[in-house]
Amino acid sequence: MDAVFRIQVFSLDLLKNLSRTVKTDIRVRVGELAESSSQGAQAVPSRRLYPVSWRRIQIEQADIQPGMNVLEIGSGGVNAAYLAEMVGDQGRVVTVDIDPDVTARARDFLKTTGHRNVTVITGDGGSGALDFSPFDRIVVTVQAADIPSPWVHQLKEGGRLVVPLRMRGMTRTVAFVRDDQRLISDGFELCGFVPMQGTGENRMRVDLIHDVEGEEIGLRLDGHPEPDTKALAEALTMPRCEEWSGVTLAGDESNEHLDLWLATALDNLPLLAARPAARERGLVASSSPLGIPTLVEGGSFAYRTVRRTDDPGRFELGAYGHGPEGRKVAERLVEEIRTWDREHRGDRAHIDVYPAGTPDDQLPRGARVIDRPHSRITISWP
Repeated sequence: MDAVFRIQVFSLDLLKNLSRTVKTDIRVRVGELAESSSQGAQAVPSRRLYPVSWRRIQIEQADIQPGMNVLEIGSGGVNAAYLAEMVGDQGRVVTVDIDPDVTARARDFLKTTGHRNVTVITGDGGSGALDFSPFDRIVVTVQAADIPSPWVHQLKEGGRLVVPLRMRGMTRTVAFVRDDQRLISDGFELCGFVPMQGTGENRMRVDLIHDVEGEEIGLRLDGHPEPDTKALAEALTMPRCEEWSGVTLAGDESNEHLDLWLATALDNLPLLAARPAARERGLVASSSPLGIPTLVEGGSFAYRTVRRTDDPGRFELGAYGHGPEGRKVAERLVEEIRTWDREHRGDRAHIDVYPAGTPDDQLPRGARVIDRPHSRITISWP
Protein backbone atom coordinates (compact mmCIF):
# COMPACT_ATOMS: atom_id res chain seq x y z
CA MET A 1 0.00 0.00 0.00
CA ASP A 2 1.51 3.37 -0.97
CA ALA A 3 1.94 6.13 1.61
CA VAL A 4 -0.72 8.53 0.32
CA PHE A 5 -3.35 5.79 0.21
CA ARG A 6 -2.33 4.73 3.71
CA ILE A 7 -2.91 8.28 4.95
CA GLN A 8 -6.34 8.40 3.34
CA VAL A 9 -7.39 5.12 4.95
CA PHE A 10 -6.23 5.90 8.47
CA SER A 11 -7.37 9.51 8.40
CA LEU A 12 -11.05 8.81 7.73
CA ASP A 13 -12.24 8.83 11.34
CA LEU A 14 -9.96 11.74 12.27
CA LEU A 15 -11.19 13.81 9.34
CA LYS A 16 -14.77 13.17 10.41
CA ASN A 17 -13.93 14.38 13.90
CA LEU A 18 -12.14 17.39 12.48
CA SER A 19 -15.14 18.23 10.33
CA ARG A 20 -17.41 18.13 13.35
CA THR A 21 -14.99 20.37 15.27
CA VAL A 22 -14.89 23.05 12.62
CA LYS A 23 -18.63 22.93 11.93
CA THR A 24 -19.31 23.23 15.64
CA ASP A 25 -16.99 26.23 15.82
CA ILE A 26 -18.82 27.94 12.97
CA ARG A 27 -22.15 27.35 14.67
CA VAL A 28 -21.40 28.32 18.27
CA ARG A 29 -18.38 30.62 18.36
CA VAL A 30 -20.71 33.58 17.98
CA GLY A 31 -21.74 33.06 21.58
CA GLU A 32 -24.52 30.54 20.94
CA LEU A 33 -26.23 33.15 18.78
CA ALA A 34 -26.90 31.08 15.68
CA GLU A 35 -27.50 27.44 14.98
CA SER A 36 -27.70 27.53 11.21
CA SER A 37 -25.44 28.85 8.49
CA SER A 38 -28.46 29.73 6.36
CA GLN A 39 -28.81 33.40 5.49
CA GLY A 40 -32.38 33.00 4.36
CA ALA A 41 -34.11 33.17 1.02
CA GLN A 42 -32.48 36.46 0.14
CA ALA A 43 -28.92 35.25 0.60
CA VAL A 44 -26.48 35.22 -2.29
CA PRO A 45 -25.55 31.60 -3.06
CA SER A 46 -21.84 31.19 -2.51
CA ARG A 47 -19.19 28.49 -2.41
CA ARG A 48 -19.57 25.99 0.40
CA LEU A 49 -16.47 25.61 2.51
CA TYR A 50 -15.29 22.31 3.92
CA PRO A 51 -12.38 21.66 6.30
CA VAL A 52 -10.58 19.30 3.91
CA SER A 53 -10.67 21.84 1.08
CA TRP A 54 -9.31 24.54 3.42
CA ARG A 55 -6.31 22.35 4.13
CA ARG A 56 -5.83 21.57 0.46
CA ILE A 57 -5.84 25.29 -0.28
CA GLN A 58 -3.30 25.93 2.48
CA ILE A 59 -0.94 23.26 1.16
CA GLU A 60 -1.18 24.79 -2.30
CA GLN A 61 -0.51 28.24 -0.86
CA ALA A 62 2.54 26.95 1.03
CA ASP A 63 4.20 25.56 -2.13
CA ILE A 64 5.91 22.73 -0.24
CA GLN A 65 9.02 21.31 -1.94
CA PRO A 66 11.09 18.16 -1.26
CA GLY A 67 13.76 18.59 1.40
CA MET A 68 12.08 21.53 3.15
CA ASN A 69 11.90 22.13 6.89
CA VAL A 70 8.24 22.83 7.70
CA LEU A 71 6.55 23.98 10.91
CA GLU A 72 2.86 23.26 11.41
CA ILE A 73 0.95 25.15 14.12
CA GLY A 74 -2.12 23.19 15.21
CA SER A 75 -1.65 19.46 15.08
CA GLY A 76 -3.85 16.43 14.56
CA GLY A 77 -1.60 14.24 12.48
CA VAL A 78 -3.36 14.11 9.14
CA ASN A 79 -2.07 17.39 7.77
CA ALA A 80 1.41 16.67 9.13
CA ALA A 81 1.39 13.36 7.28
CA TYR A 82 0.53 15.06 4.02
CA LEU A 83 3.30 17.61 4.61
CA ALA A 84 5.73 14.78 5.42
CA GLU A 85 4.95 13.12 2.10
CA MET A 86 5.66 16.35 0.27
CA VAL A 87 9.00 17.13 1.94
CA GLY A 88 10.16 13.53 1.59
CA ASP A 89 12.80 11.63 3.55
CA GLN A 90 15.29 14.48 3.22
CA GLY A 91 12.84 16.98 4.70
CA ARG A 92 11.32 17.42 8.14
CA VAL A 93 7.96 18.45 9.59
CA VAL A 94 7.57 19.82 13.12
CA THR A 95 3.96 20.01 14.34
CA VAL A 96 3.00 21.89 17.52
CA ASP A 97 -0.25 21.97 19.49
CA ILE A 98 -1.09 23.25 22.95
CA ASP A 99 -3.52 20.40 23.70
CA PRO A 100 -1.78 17.21 24.93
CA ASP A 101 -4.72 15.07 23.87
CA VAL A 102 -4.39 16.38 20.32
CA THR A 103 -0.65 15.75 20.18
CA ALA A 104 -1.12 12.25 21.66
CA ARG A 105 -3.57 11.42 18.87
CA ALA A 106 -1.18 12.91 16.32
CA ARG A 107 1.68 10.73 17.57
CA ASP A 108 -0.51 7.62 17.45
CA PHE A 109 -1.72 8.48 13.96
CA LEU A 110 1.77 9.15 12.59
CA LYS A 111 3.09 5.97 14.18
CA THR A 112 0.32 4.03 12.46
CA THR A 113 1.05 5.60 9.08
CA GLY A 114 4.79 5.07 9.51
CA HIS A 115 5.95 8.66 9.08
CA ARG A 116 9.30 9.05 10.82
CA ASN A 117 10.18 12.53 9.58
CA VAL A 118 7.58 14.30 11.78
CA THR A 119 8.34 15.68 15.24
CA VAL A 120 5.29 16.29 17.44
CA ILE A 121 5.59 18.91 20.18
CA THR A 122 3.11 19.79 22.93
CA GLY A 123 3.41 23.52 23.51
CA ASP A 124 2.17 27.00 22.71
CA GLY A 125 2.24 27.36 18.94
CA GLY A 126 2.65 31.10 19.31
CA SER A 127 6.25 30.46 20.36
CA GLY A 128 7.00 28.40 17.27
CA ALA A 129 9.73 25.76 17.62
CA LEU A 130 13.03 27.59 18.00
CA ASP A 131 15.18 24.47 18.40
CA PHE A 132 14.18 23.26 14.92
CA SER A 133 14.31 26.63 13.13
CA PRO A 134 14.81 28.23 10.67
CA PHE A 135 11.86 26.99 8.63
CA ASP A 136 11.27 27.14 4.89
CA ARG A 137 7.54 27.10 5.49
CA ILE A 138 5.18 27.68 8.41
CA VAL A 139 1.61 26.46 8.04
CA VAL A 140 -0.88 27.58 10.69
CA THR A 141 -4.08 25.53 10.87
CA VAL A 142 -5.87 27.56 13.55
CA GLN A 143 -7.38 31.02 13.24
CA ALA A 144 -5.01 33.77 14.38
CA ALA A 145 -5.76 37.43 15.05
CA ASP A 146 -2.09 38.35 15.34
CA ILE A 147 1.26 37.25 13.92
CA PRO A 148 3.53 36.40 16.87
CA SER A 149 7.06 37.65 16.30
CA PRO A 150 8.61 34.14 16.73
CA TRP A 151 6.85 33.05 13.53
CA VAL A 152 8.58 35.81 11.58
CA HIS A 153 11.97 35.34 13.25
CA GLN A 154 11.94 31.55 12.76
CA LEU A 155 10.99 31.80 9.07
CA LYS A 156 13.79 31.95 6.51
CA GLU A 157 14.12 35.07 4.37
CA GLY A 158 11.86 34.48 1.38
CA GLY A 159 10.08 31.68 3.23
CA ARG A 160 6.30 31.37 3.20
CA LEU A 161 3.90 31.63 6.14
CA VAL A 162 0.33 30.45 5.52
CA VAL A 163 -2.14 31.49 8.20
CA PRO A 164 -5.92 31.92 8.63
CA LEU A 165 -5.76 35.55 9.68
CA ARG A 166 -8.73 37.33 11.24
CA MET A 167 -8.97 40.97 10.28
CA ARG A 168 -11.81 43.09 11.67
CA GLY A 169 -13.91 39.96 12.09
CA MET A 170 -13.21 38.51 8.65
CA THR A 171 -10.91 35.51 8.23
CA ARG A 172 -8.80 34.75 5.17
CA THR A 173 -6.09 32.14 4.81
CA VAL A 174 -3.20 34.31 3.63
CA ALA A 175 0.07 33.22 2.03
CA PHE A 176 2.81 35.57 3.22
CA VAL A 177 6.42 35.83 2.04
CA ARG A 178 9.05 37.09 4.47
CA ASP A 179 10.81 40.27 3.37
CA ASP A 180 13.25 41.20 6.14
CA GLN A 181 11.05 41.96 9.20
CA ARG A 182 7.77 42.28 7.32
CA LEU A 183 5.46 39.79 5.62
CA ILE A 184 4.01 40.50 2.18
CA SER A 185 0.88 38.73 1.01
CA ASP A 186 1.00 36.52 -2.06
CA GLY A 187 -2.71 35.70 -2.26
CA PHE A 188 -5.52 34.76 0.10
CA GLU A 189 -8.74 32.75 0.22
CA LEU A 190 -11.94 32.91 2.26
CA CYS A 191 -11.87 30.34 5.07
CA GLY A 192 -12.92 29.45 8.59
CA PHE A 193 -10.84 27.77 11.31
CA VAL A 194 -10.99 27.00 15.02
CA PRO A 195 -9.49 29.98 16.94
CA MET A 196 -5.98 29.78 18.34
CA GLN A 197 -5.38 29.02 22.02
CA GLY A 198 -2.52 30.04 24.28
CA THR A 199 -0.72 33.38 24.31
CA GLY A 200 -2.02 34.15 20.82
CA GLU A 201 -5.66 33.66 21.78
CA ASN A 202 -7.83 36.64 20.86
CA ARG A 203 -11.49 35.75 20.49
CA MET A 204 -14.21 38.01 19.19
CA ARG A 205 -16.85 39.33 21.57
CA VAL A 206 -20.60 39.37 20.95
CA ASP A 207 -22.74 42.20 22.35
CA LEU A 208 -26.46 41.48 22.25
CA ILE A 209 -28.94 44.05 20.96
CA HIS A 210 -31.89 41.64 21.27
CA ASP A 211 -31.72 39.12 24.08
CA VAL A 212 -35.01 37.23 23.88
CA GLU A 213 -34.15 33.58 24.37
CA GLY A 214 -34.06 31.65 21.12
CA GLU A 215 -34.03 34.72 18.87
CA GLU A 216 -30.92 36.56 20.02
CA ILE A 217 -29.30 39.19 17.79
CA GLY A 218 -25.84 40.55 18.47
CA LEU A 219 -22.82 42.33 17.08
CA ARG A 220 -19.55 40.42 16.72
CA LEU A 221 -16.76 42.80 17.70
CA ASP A 222 -13.10 42.57 16.73
CA GLY A 223 -11.45 45.77 17.90
CA HIS A 224 -14.48 47.83 16.91
CA PRO A 225 -15.69 50.79 19.01
CA GLU A 226 -17.87 49.95 22.00
CA PRO A 227 -21.50 49.93 20.78
CA ASP A 228 -24.40 51.62 22.55
CA THR A 229 -26.37 48.38 22.82
CA LYS A 230 -29.34 50.06 24.53
CA ALA A 231 -29.74 52.58 21.70
CA LEU A 232 -29.21 49.90 19.04
CA ALA A 233 -31.79 47.66 20.70
CA GLU A 234 -34.27 50.52 20.48
CA ALA A 235 -33.27 51.12 16.85
CA LEU A 236 -34.08 47.51 16.06
CA THR A 237 -37.72 48.14 17.05
CA MET A 238 -38.06 51.05 14.61
CA PRO A 239 -39.38 50.57 11.06
CA ARG A 240 -36.77 49.31 8.65
CA CYS A 241 -35.66 51.46 5.71
CA GLU A 242 -33.89 50.17 2.63
CA GLU A 243 -31.46 51.46 0.04
CA TRP A 244 -30.40 49.68 -3.16
CA SER A 245 -27.15 50.07 -5.03
CA GLY A 246 -27.89 48.90 -8.55
CA VAL A 247 -24.82 46.65 -8.16
CA THR A 248 -25.48 42.98 -8.79
CA LEU A 249 -23.74 39.68 -8.13
CA ALA A 250 -24.14 36.43 -10.01
CA GLY A 251 -25.66 33.60 -8.02
CA ASP A 252 -22.33 31.78 -7.81
CA GLU A 253 -20.24 34.91 -7.23
CA SER A 254 -18.72 35.33 -3.78
CA ASN A 255 -19.06 38.61 -1.89
CA GLU A 256 -15.80 37.99 0.00
CA HIS A 257 -13.85 40.76 -1.75
CA LEU A 258 -16.70 43.24 -1.35
CA ASP A 259 -16.85 42.53 2.37
CA LEU A 260 -13.10 43.00 2.73
CA TRP A 261 -13.40 46.33 0.91
CA LEU A 262 -16.17 47.42 3.29
CA ALA A 263 -14.01 46.43 6.26
CA THR A 264 -11.19 48.52 4.79
CA ALA A 265 -13.24 51.61 3.93
CA LEU A 266 -15.58 51.89 6.94
CA ASP A 267 -14.41 52.55 10.49
CA ASN A 268 -17.16 50.90 12.51
CA LEU A 269 -18.22 47.73 10.70
CA PRO A 270 -18.86 44.88 13.14
CA LEU A 271 -20.74 41.75 12.06
CA LEU A 272 -24.43 41.22 12.79
CA ALA A 273 -25.20 37.66 13.92
CA ALA A 274 -28.69 36.35 14.60
CA ARG A 275 -30.56 33.17 15.29
CA PRO A 276 -32.85 31.89 12.54
CA ALA A 277 -35.87 32.59 14.77
CA ALA A 278 -35.01 36.30 14.69
CA ARG A 279 -35.25 36.21 10.91
CA GLU A 280 -38.46 34.21 11.01
CA ARG A 281 -40.00 36.85 13.27
CA GLY A 282 -38.97 39.57 10.85
CA LEU A 283 -36.57 41.24 13.27
CA VAL A 284 -33.77 40.98 10.70
CA ALA A 285 -33.82 40.00 7.04
CA SER A 286 -30.87 37.58 7.28
CA SER A 287 -29.34 35.31 9.88
CA SER A 288 -25.75 34.19 9.72
CA PRO A 289 -23.60 32.64 12.46
CA LEU A 290 -20.50 34.20 10.91
CA GLY A 291 -22.14 37.62 10.79
CA ILE A 292 -23.13 40.17 8.15
CA PRO A 293 -21.15 43.41 7.66
CA THR A 294 -23.04 46.11 9.57
CA LEU A 295 -22.26 49.81 9.69
CA VAL A 296 -22.93 51.35 13.11
CA GLU A 297 -23.19 55.08 13.73
CA GLY A 298 -24.31 56.04 17.22
CA GLY A 299 -27.80 54.63 17.83
CA SER A 300 -28.41 53.59 14.21
CA PHE A 301 -27.12 50.77 12.06
CA ALA A 302 -27.42 49.30 8.56
CA TYR A 303 -26.44 45.86 7.28
CA ARG A 304 -25.68 44.49 3.83
CA THR A 305 -28.43 42.54 2.13
CA VAL A 306 -29.53 41.41 -1.34
CA ARG A 307 -32.70 40.97 -3.34
CA ARG A 308 -33.55 39.02 -6.44
CA THR A 309 -33.60 40.77 -9.79
CA ASP A 310 -35.54 40.10 -12.97
CA ASP A 311 -32.54 38.04 -14.05
CA PRO A 312 -32.93 34.80 -12.05
CA GLY A 313 -29.17 34.40 -11.95
CA ARG A 314 -28.35 37.77 -10.35
CA PHE A 315 -28.94 39.50 -7.02
CA GLU A 316 -28.86 43.23 -6.25
CA LEU A 317 -26.83 44.45 -3.28
CA GLY A 318 -28.35 46.89 -0.83
CA ALA A 319 -28.68 47.79 2.83
CA TYR A 320 -31.37 47.71 5.49
CA GLY A 321 -31.18 50.49 8.06
CA HIS A 322 -32.64 50.87 11.57
CA GLY A 323 -32.72 53.79 13.96
CA PRO A 324 -33.15 57.58 13.84
CA GLU A 325 -30.38 57.85 11.22
CA GLY A 326 -31.04 54.45 9.67
CA ARG A 327 -31.56 55.75 6.15
CA LYS A 328 -28.43 57.89 6.28
CA VAL A 329 -26.35 54.96 7.52
CA ALA A 330 -27.81 52.67 4.84
CA GLU A 331 -26.98 55.24 2.17
CA ARG A 332 -23.39 55.38 3.45
CA LEU A 333 -23.06 51.60 3.25
CA VAL A 334 -24.54 51.54 -0.26
CA GLU A 335 -22.15 54.30 -1.31
CA GLU A 336 -19.19 52.06 -0.47
CA ILE A 337 -20.77 49.12 -2.31
CA ARG A 338 -20.92 51.32 -5.41
CA THR A 339 -17.33 52.47 -4.85
CA TRP A 340 -16.17 48.87 -4.74
CA ASP A 341 -18.08 48.08 -7.92
CA ARG A 342 -16.75 51.15 -9.73
CA GLU A 343 -13.14 51.17 -8.57
CA HIS A 344 -12.15 47.80 -7.11
CA ARG A 345 -14.41 45.02 -8.37
CA GLY A 346 -11.61 43.40 -10.35
CA ASP A 347 -9.00 44.06 -7.68
CA ARG A 348 -7.71 42.02 -4.79
CA ALA A 349 -6.63 43.54 -1.50
CA HIS A 350 -2.99 43.52 -0.48
CA ILE A 351 -2.36 42.37 3.09
CA ASP A 352 0.98 43.05 4.78
CA VAL A 353 2.27 42.51 8.30
CA TYR A 354 4.76 44.81 10.04
CA PRO A 355 6.28 44.56 13.51
CA ALA A 356 4.39 46.30 16.31
CA GLY A 357 5.71 49.83 16.72
CA THR A 358 6.43 50.39 13.03
CA PRO A 359 5.90 54.13 12.37
CA ASP A 360 2.86 55.11 10.33
CA ASP A 361 4.99 56.68 7.62
CA GLN A 362 6.54 53.26 6.92
CA LEU A 363 3.16 51.66 6.25
CA PRO A 364 1.34 51.64 2.87
CA ARG A 365 -0.32 55.00 2.27
CA GLY A 366 -4.09 54.94 2.73
CA ALA A 367 -4.12 51.43 4.18
CA ARG A 368 -6.48 50.22 6.89
CA VAL A 369 -4.23 49.49 9.88
CA ILE A 370 -5.12 46.79 12.42
CA ASP A 371 -2.96 47.02 15.52
CA ARG A 372 -2.32 43.83 17.47
CA PRO A 373 0.12 43.15 20.33
CA HIS A 374 2.84 41.68 18.06
CA SER A 375 2.08 43.26 14.71
CA ARG A 376 0.53 45.97 12.58
CA ILE A 377 -1.58 44.41 9.85
CA THR A 378 -2.39 46.55 6.83
CA ILE A 379 -5.06 46.12 4.15
CA SER A 380 -4.59 48.21 1.03
CA TRP A 381 -6.07 48.28 -2.47
CA PRO A 382 -4.67 49.15 -5.89
